[in-house]
Amino acid sequence: MNPSVELCSYPELDDRIVIVRAGDEVDGVFVRTEKFNVLIDTLGTPELCMAALDLLEGQTNARPLIVINSHMDWDHFWGNAAIAGRAPIIAHVAALDRLRDPSAREVLRDKASQESRFRNVDLIGPDITFSGSMTLNGGDLTLELIHTPGHTPDHIAVWIPELRICLAVDAVEYPIPEVWSKSAGDLRLIRSSLERIRDLNARLVIPAHGRTHSPSAVDDNLAYFRALADRVGSLSESQLADPQLGSSSGLRLENFVPIPDGMPSDTVAFYRNCHETNLGATVQAHIEKLNSHKERLGAGT
Repeated sequence: MNPSVELCSYPELDDRIVIVRAGDEVDGVFVRTEKFNVLIDTLGTPELCMAALDLLEGQTNARPLIVINSHMDWDHFWGNAAIAGRAPIIAHVAALDRLRDPSAREVLRDKASQESRFRNVDLIGPDITFSGSMTLNGGDLTLELIHTPGHTPDHIAVWIPELRICLAVDAVEYPIPEVWSKSAGDLRLIRSSLERIRDLNARLVIPAHGRTHSPSAVDDNLAYFRALADRVGSLSESQLADPQLGSSSGLRLENFVPIPDGMPSDTVAFYRNCHETNLGATVQAHIEKLNSHKERLGAGT
């Protein structure tokens, strides 16, 4: 069954911005400008997206709608069918590669076999793509679409400079974000994206998960990755090769961040898996650093 959709806000959040919350699943964001309205993410099913649009109807003021897909993770764009033909959908060009990959349909088949609410989902892609960055000029508000890879290759965050608000989506997360893979390159990307968001000096940073709006979440995420790198850097090569490394003392999720009180067990399990991926990428980065050091030593002899 679909979660219920509600419209929410945060203290100090401008009334032109509305959080579109699909239960504990994901938060989308609606932004009202002088020229047009913008919906960042269409939630996990067309039904959820339609429910959100119905709730937002009184706030649209007959302005045209633009949709932004922050990235091609199922909970952020599977509602696109509710929008298709009604509004342009914008995403980073890397979203097309993800959409074309066979794994996109595999994820849909798997989830549809588990929950009937996904059986009517059509994988609808963006109408407009960009590389680098893109700016939408709404008159009173500017929305800068910033490529922030690392969580996924196609991930974008939205910066609204007039309000100093960053809609960070999944680049920032409470308690931790997840790197795309166990590769050192993806780890570098997510840390770089977090640093880019930090350097915006935002007044509010709003992710899609974790129900937080504090800029301190960015610093906390960066501190987590630094602590993980420091801990991995203290290990011997034989320890790094241990396939059970993630379950060893001092390397569990709770050694780096507190598990929030009242967090459901399945959510805790999800973040433990995220941490395993992050740990794997951190180990890979450290091994590459060790190998590079050995090569330099060898070249110097």
